[in-house]
Amino acid sequence: MATKQLARGMGSFFKDCGHPMSRWANCPHLYKVRYRGAGGNQIEESGFLTSDEAIDRLTDVYKAKKAVPPSQASQAKSERIEKYGQMRLREYTEEWKAGQRHLGPATVISLDSLLQHHIFPVLGTRRMLAFDAKVVDHFIRTMERNSVGLATQSNAYDKLKSILLDAHRLGLYEDNPLQGVNPPQYNPKRAVIPSPEQLQGLRGAGDDRFQLMVEVMSGCGLRNGEAAAVNINNIVADDVYRVSNQVNQTTKQYDRLKHRKPDEYRDVPLPQRTKTAIEQYAEKHGTTDGYLLRHPNDASRPFQPYLFQNQWQRLRRRGALDVPEGMVIYSLRHFFASNCLRHNIPITDVAEWMGHNNIDITFKTYRHLMPGSIGTAAKILDADLTA
Repeated sequence: MATKQLARGMGSFFKDCGHPMSRWANCPHLYKVRYRGAGGNQIEESGFLTSDEAIDRLTDVYKAKKAVPPSQASQAKSERIEKYGQMRLREYTEEWKAGQRHLGPATVISLDSLLQHHIFPVLGTRRMLAFDAKVVDHFIRTMERNSVGLATQSNAYDKLKSILLDAHRLGLYEDNPLQGVNPPQYNPKRAVIPSPEQLQGLRGAGDDRFQLMVEVMSGCGLRNGEAAAVNINNIVADDVYRVSNQVNQTTKQYDRLKHRKPDEYRDVPLPQRTKTAIEQYAEKHGTTDGYLLRHPNDASRPFQPYLFQNQWQRLRRRGALDVPEGMVIYSLRHFFASNCLRHNIPITDVAEWMGHNNIDITFKTYRHLMPGSIGTAAKILDADLTA
C-alpha cells in the first residue's frame, strides 16, 4: 500500500483501495491518515475527501504535539524506551501485529510463515535496543548462507524493516537501524518469457485444464490463482473479462483479489482467442456457478493452482514441454505484459490490467521490454521540431 510521507514527525496519508498514488486525485475512495500520538502509539483516522483535508489534519496534530513542553515529551520518550527497548523482537512483533488490522487473512498467514521460519529463528530473542544495521546485514547474510530464495529473502527483509521502522518512529533508535543496509536484490526481470512459438507448444500440452490455464494467463495476464477461478459469467463484453476473485493458495478457497477489497475487481482485455477457449471449455465440461475449473477429485471444491504446477513439472520431466531453463508458470503472465508493451500499449494501462498496486512494480519488471530508446525518442521529437 502506497503512502505519502510528509515532514519528519507529521505522519502520512494514503488510500488503501489499491489504486496507484498517481490516480488518487480522481479516485472516489476516501483518504486516511496515520500518525504517532503523544504516547508514541500509532493512530489511524479515515474519512478525508481530499489530500488537503488529510494534510490539514496531520498539521493540526503535529502542532498540538509540538506544543507539549519539552520536559514532558522527553519523559514520554524515556518511558517508551524503557517499556519497549528491553522487549525481545518476538514479543514486540506480537504487539506490532495487533495494530496491522488492514491485513487480509492470507497476508497474515504469509507474515506468520516468514516470522516463524526465517525471522524468529535468527532474531526472535534479540532485544529491541540491540538492533542496528550490522545486525540486519548479518540476518540477510544468514539467509544467503541457508540458500533461502531471493523472493523469500526480499519478503522477510521487508517485514523486518516494517517492524524496525515502527520501533524507530517510537524513538527507540536515534538513527535509522536500516541505514546503509543493502537489501536482498530480488530481480523479477530474470523471468524467462515464452516466445510465440513456445507458447503455441504449451497450448498443445497437458489436459484441457492445463490448456485453459495457459490461455487465460497468457491472454489476459491473470495470476495463477485468478486463472484457477476463471468464470464464464465474468465475460462482461465481447472483449472484456472481469477479474473479481481468485483461489487463495493458502486457504484453498475463493477469495478477494490481491491488493483489493472483497467487492473490488479489475477489467482486462479479452482477446477473441481466449474468449473462444473459455466458451469451448464451458460447452464441453460444463460449469459450477459459472466456474469452469473444479478440483479433479471433488467437484464441490475449487481447482487448486498447485495442480497446474504439478502437471507442468510432470510434463517437463517427461520432455513433453519444449521450454527453456528458467521458464515457469508465471512466465505466461509475463507474456501478456510483454505482448502489450511490444505493441506500444501504455505501461499505465498494463499496470492496471495486471493488478499491480504501484506502477513502479510494473516499470521495474518490464522496463526492458518497452520499445524505444533515447536515440529513437530524439528522432521522433525532431520530426515536429523541424517541420
